[in-house]
Amino acid sequence: MYNRIINVDNEYNDSVFLWGARQVGKTTWLNAKYPACRTYDLLRPSEFERLLRRPEILSEELEDFGENDTVIIDEIQKLPQLLDEVHSLIQRKNIRFILSGSSARKLKKLGTNLLGGRATREQMFPLVSAEIPDFDLIRAVNNGMIPRHYMVDNPKERLRGYVGIYLNEEIRQEALTRNLQSFSRFMEVAAQCDGEMLVYKNIAQDCGIDYRTVKEYFTILEDTLLGYLIPGFTSSRKRRAIAAPKFYLFDVGLANYLTHRNSLRPGSDDFGHAFEHFIIQEIIAYLGYNHIDERLTYWRTSGGYEVDAIIGEGRVAIEIKATDEAKSRHTHDLKAFSEDFPDARLIIVSLDKYRRKMNGVDVIPATEFLRDLWQGAII
Repeated sequence: MYNRIINVDNEYNDSVFLWGARQVGKTTWLNAKYPACRTYDLLRPSEFERLLRRPEILSEELEDFGENDTVIIDEIQKLPQLLDEVHSLIQRKNIRFILSGSSARKLKKLGTNLLGGRATREQMFPLVSAEIPDFDLIRAVNNGMIPRHYMVDNPKERLRGYVGIYLNEEIRQEALTRNLQSFSRFMEVAAQCDGEMLVYKNIAQDCGIDYRTVKEYFTILEDTLLGYLIPGFTSSRKRRAIAAPKFYLFDVGLANYLTHRNSLRPGSDDFGHAFEHFIIQEIIAYLGYNHIDERLTYWRTSGGYEVDAIIGEGRVAIEIKATDEAKSRHTHDLKAFSEDFPDARLIIVSLDKYRRKMNGVDVIPATEFLRDLWQGAII
């Protein structure tokens, strides 16, 4: 098992909602970290049906538990009515609950009791480079970082099954959309938009659906933790910036599968797209695990300048280039950004062999960038 970075413990012993897309490793990690804790697994039909019939049995079974006890309920979104019992137990007995699931969307849509602020929120991401002792960049860019996919030589069949599980279980069972066929077509088009600025009307034409439905579908992907909308950075003063968001699926392996990108190697355009996605994926996870209260945005101007990642209010600007030798021209957009934000740290992440400084820009090989990122030396 990988040594995951996530930590759900805190000095106040608060209860926790632990969210994460399917198969990122929530259940495996919880079982390993809390082997002696009472666990209710709602994926087990017998457990689900028993608690569905009588949710109050949870309180009866935990009557002798107290403030020194932790109880885990896995896949809590499958049985929202349990949250009333959980809330009561927290109030009466001060039991600590860890409530894991793949999406809070259904709970929010039903107006479900979300414990009135008595539980913190954590998110588990796919594996990150710092969790893998013998991390392989090329494997990560090709396979993605879902544990079951990263560890095999060819994850295609597992990815096929993953997409099927998502469409059937997350979308149909949660009744998030009535037209699964149109959503399936949308997923293919959304994957083609991976890492691109979204123009909803164009996507709607490609999918044959209304643009408002497209916006709702992207919201579904965000709410079910299958994708991220990265807003445009609009605080620049000298150049008019574009506010439209970019979209990234939550794992580069999933994007590769849906766009039919196979056997990616440095030097190809497809590798470049996947490489950028992977670096963004790591930055998102770093910000999430470390609870850094700074937004990740990207910068694009009407004049054509673009920087892949901006941290906070222009504190760090990062350009991602899958080249084995960053050239002076690759600093052009970063230098334009620095005209508005002269104190910004400017970084190119590349496949260069060694770290160097060029035109005031730090050129950092990808593996060194990832090491520095997770050691807190970038953000």
